[in-house]
Amino acid sequence: MAAMAALGRRLRALGWGVRAVQTPPRYEESTAEFAFVQRLLPPSRIPDPPPHPKYPTPSGWSPPKDPPPDLPYLVRRSRLHNLPVYLGRRQGRRLTELRRIHGDIWALQRDLRAFLGSQGVPEVAAQVNEVTGTLRLRGHWGAQVRQWLLQRGF
Repeated sequence: MAAMAALGRRLRALGWGVRAVQTPPRYEESTAEFAFVQRLLPPSRIPDPPPHPKYPTPSGWSPPKDPPPDLPYLVRRSRLHNLPVYLGRRQGRRLTELRRIHGDIWALQRDLRAFLGSQGVPEVAAQVNEVTGTLRLRGHWGAQVRQWLLQRGF
């Protein structure tokens, strides 16, 4: 026990002991240099796309019509200004999913099935999810659904 006390006295003498009160580090807040930091930060939102001389652009992108079409439903674009049509697989089946639907999703399903029927496609199985605002179609119909959405003004 005495050896431990002696060791503690030696360590305190060297400055290794516990200090009573530590003062916080001093710093100075400067706003002049924040302009340099701001350039490095990512933008808080995706900017609006620049206007082009003709549409569709070489990449195939077209803007939505302004004002939006007067329909009982609305399909909003994704945050990167693309149509929210996604292709995928579930349990080996090909699926086309349409997201970001607002309004009467059942009317959208009827109109979309009628359009696909006019293209010569047999009756397409569809699943409507009102809570998440999504519509799933059995099969890969991405190109046809995008074409239909652009014709409707979305």
